[in-house]
Amino acid sequence: MLRPILIDTDSGSDDAVAILMALRHADIDVRAITVVAGNVPLAQGVKNALYFTELCGSDTPVYAGADRPLLRDYVSADWFHGADGLGDWGDRYAPSSAQAGKQHAVNAIIDIARDTPELEVVTLGPLTNLALAIGKAPDIVDEIKRCVVMGGAACTNGNVTPAAEYNIWCDPEAAQIVFRSGIPLEMVGWEFSTGAFALSLHDIDALRQIGTAHADFTVDCNREGMRGYEIQTGEIGISLPDGVAMAVAIDPSICVESSHHYVDIECQSELTRGMTVVDKLNLADDTRNCEAWRHVLPNPNKPLICWDLDAIRWKQMLMNSLR
Repeated sequence: MLRPILIDTDSGSDDAVAILMALRHADIDVRAITVVAGNVPLAQGVKNALYFTELCGSDTPVYAGADRPLLRDYVSADWFHGADGLGDWGDRYAPSSAQAGKQHAVNAIIDIARDTPELEVVTLGPLTNLALAIGKAPDIVDEIKRCVVMGGAACTNGNVTPAAEYNIWCDPEAAQIVFRSGIPLEMVGWEFSTGAFALSLHDIDALRQIGTAHADFTVDCNREGMRGYEIQTGEIGISLPDGVAMAVAIDPSICVESSHHYVDIECQSELTRGMTVVDKLNLADDTRNCEAWRHVLPNPNKPLICWDLDAIRWKQMLMNSLR
């Protein structure tokens, strides 16, 4: 039986790779792609998502969602992904005929969660759509089997500020709602898109040698991201945090070290806005701290935090999905 997955995305170049991996996987049934403003504005994100489905010959429905964060001004990540989110290729990656569904993404999430047993949700952008869906229909928290979140940075630096990763920073209030909701959440942080986890020049050459439209698209749409990654880290390669998260969603064993911990999102401080505060030492369970934490985090569920990944296996999965 195919595993039903709903993907919530902000349709940047790393999202593109993750979505191709899911759409082309033999054991995955992508029930819908819901789009949120993030890497690019909503309209561009919808356009990109429709192109992804066309490239894969998929009839997966695409739904437009929130065009801004819950409370904050919207700030894109076009400096990293390009104005179109896909490397600034103009109309090269425009869909030819696919159209978005008329239903709002938030309502689509609710309906699919209620109607789909064993649904897994994978979020690749800001958590605005999912937070709105939970606020409107809290019962879906118990209907979703698993929610893999590409977002945050577990006890390490962020990529948009020293403290925060972009998806969480963009809409911290939405992230706080989701992390506090009790949904069975797995956090795959930005830290798994640098160093050995990023695609090296050797990996990029291997993708080119595959020679398919999907493999070439993976490299080409990330050309601006490759420049941005070098500027930010000094490393040469392609950073694919969403692809890594999708690999974990498809095969959880790629995450080789994980554990459950309380997590909260900083929403008050501008210095640490969007920080994923992970209770790695389980200090919230200490009698000196437990009452304070229970007030902040009334739901006893603890997200599963990924601490280490098998870089070789994630790249093997990527390569296989693009052949």
